[in-house]
Amino acid sequence: MGAYSISKEGAGLRFLSLKIGYRTLKTAVGTAVSILLAQQFDLMFPASAGIITILCIQVTVKQSFRTVGNRILASLLGLGIGMALFALLGYSPLAIMLAILIFLPLAVRFKIQEGFISSMVVMMHLYSSQRMDLSLILNELALLLIGVGVALIVNLYMPSLDNELKAMQSQIEQNFMKILKEFAYYLRHGESNWDGHEMIETPGLLGKAVQLASRSVDNRLGKREDDPYYQYFVMREKQFELLERMMPIVSTLDIQVPQGHQMADFLERLSDSVHPGNTAYRFLDQLRVMRYEIRETGLPTSREEFETRASLFYLLREIERYLFIKHELGKNTDEAADKNVAAAK
Repeated sequence: MGAYSISKEGAGLRFLSLKIGYRTLKTAVGTAVSILLAQQFDLMFPASAGIITILCIQVTVKQSFRTVGNRILASLLGLGIGMALFALLGYSPLAIMLAILIFLPLAVRFKIQEGFISSMVVMMHLYSSQRMDLSLILNELALLLIGVGVALIVNLYMPSLDNELKAMQSQIEQNFMKILKEFAYYLRHGESNWDGHEMIETPGLLGKAVQLASRSVDNRLGKREDDPYYQYFVMREKQFELLERMMPIVSTLDIQVPQGHQMADFLERLSDSVHPGNTAYRFLDQLRVMRYEIRETGLPTSREEFETRASLFYLLREIERYLFIKHELGKNTDEAADKNVAAAK
């Protein structure tokens, strides 16, 4: 008995520790409200309004609008096909079979196949009622409007993703800083104990960050090209591709030359300036000066030094591309801000 009590208490604690997400809460509330409204209007099959609401609540506001539109069109298409076949063949399983066979290809053709279930709900109501009078058709339209209307209303509220986006931005920047510092360390010492896990971890972080930023844009019904977080993470994806290309170059530079130390100093300064702001133009200027200074140094005295010098110039070009990506983002952001200010005036 005691063991049973403890087990029950543990189960209760586990239940209380479960987190109810916003989407789950909105689905539960929206379903109840839809059924309540259908009952208040004394509609037939009021539970169907709740089913339509469940089907229409999506992850983002943009997806909800698209889903609602597709389900309305699909339901109207299903209603029309059902009425035509029931009138010709009567209320029979054969009519249902033919309705589905006709509906699905048309739905796929018009890209509204996600509304299949809601259209079948409407069609089955006609089949169950064995009639197609005006009052039943209006009943189905009312159920549809209540279901999709409540779904849109409850789905208009979406929690802000800014905190999560900032956290991911911070983690990605920490990884970039670590990678650049390790590059600098290797150029200075010709060896390193770095395990390189930031190079493995960062692509996954960037992929998740881009998806999260896309969700945030869709919740505001905006354009991805205009969203600073989305642009930022796409920019970091492009920069990371260059870091991946730099790594094998750096790892082969085990011959110590003064130019390598000079570049190591540059990379350390660059790593300390990894942040959302646009400071790339300053480093591009420094890079041009450094390239000129390296070219003005004496010629290599050995084949190894010549190969190392050539690799350093190639690395310089990759770093310049890395900085230019950030510089272009800053220019685009500034131009967008100027346009917004001008439009406001």
